[in-house]
Order: sequence, then C-alpha cells, then structure tokens
Amino acid sequence: MTNSKMNPKVDEFLSRAKKWKEEYEKLRDIILDCGLTEEFKWMHPCYTLENKNIVLIHGFKEYCALLFHKGSLLKDPRGILIQQTENVQAARQIRFTNVQEIVAMETILKDYIYEAIEVEKAGLEVNFKKNSEYIIPEEFQKKLNEIPALKTAFEALTPGRQRAYLLHFSGPKQAKTRESRVEKCMPQILNGKGLND
Repeated sequence: MTNSKMNPKVDEFLSRAKKWKEEYEKLRDIILDCGLTEEFKWMHPCYTLENKNIVLIHGFKEYCALLFHKGSLLKDPRGILIQQTENVQAARQIRFTNVQEIVAMETILKDYIYEAIEVEKAGLEVNFKKNSEYIIPEEFQKKLNEIPALKTAFEALTPGRQRAYLLHFSGPKQAKTRESRVEKCMPQILNGKGLND
C-alpha cells in the first residue's frame, strides 16, 4: 500500500475519531489495498473509482460500517449486507462492533469491494422507485390543490428533494402532525429549497 493514496482529510478525520478509531483504520487499510482512491465526502472517508463512489466508512453509536453505494446490486452470497432503513434504495451496509470482526472478515470484505468495483466498471445502475410510487399525504395534496404556486414549486424540485418531503410528510401517524409539517415546509418549497437545504 502506498501513502500517495492516503488523503490528508481522512488522516485528520481519523486523528479526531473518539469512537471506532481502530476499526476505521483497519477498514481504511483493507479498502486502500483494493486500489480505490481515498476521498473525504459527507464528512466521512469515501472511496472512489474514476470519481464514482464505491464505498464509505461511517460510524454510529452501536456500530461502525462499510456503506456500499450500489450495495443493492451486489450478490451478497453471505447475507451480510444490511439495508439501513426501508427507504434506502441503493446503499447497503456491513456492520461491525469491534476490530476483531473486521480482521476475521478481511478476505470477504475485499471480495465485496472487488464486486462493487466490477458493478461500477460495468456501468450498472440501481432502478430507483419513481416519485409517483410514493404516496402523497392527503394533507399535502389538499395544499397542492389549493395553492397552484406550491404545486408548481414542488414539481420544480429535484426528484430527491420531492421524495424527502413526501417521506417527511407521510411519517407521522396523526393528521394534525402531518398538517403541521406541511405548513412548516411550505415556505421552503415555495423558495425552491429542499427539506435539508
């Protein structure tokens, strides 16, 4: 492994890591051994092939993980890929709670990384659900019908931003909470902004 592949921003990230530091370092070694380019995106070490995202290292309270950007396209013969939430369509994780798990799985992890590289080289794409397949909550549909400018502004948003709003609005069980979310987000939509902009 050559140091020229290491990104100083990732060095800095690792030096500041309070939790999962040893695990991150081992995952980094394994990934760099597979010939990927190390970058720092979304505040995490991200590994790419010709500027295409392959895998990312991230940590949570209970576990750290390798996140495969197109993990849903991997064969997963060992059944170790996890879909983070039901709304995540493409990415899949392999989770770890200690460095020994990572060491024991090194060969398997490399197999998965090499397969992810082949998926990217082959130009395979994930078939995302269309936004039309998401339910528009009644409370939001009512506002879209009442305010033509809101409908126009919502339709002008990117599909990802539309999807984020639809998931946000349909999350609560109570109609009152859904209405409140719609009311709160209307100015943002009218300004052409996404939920998290």
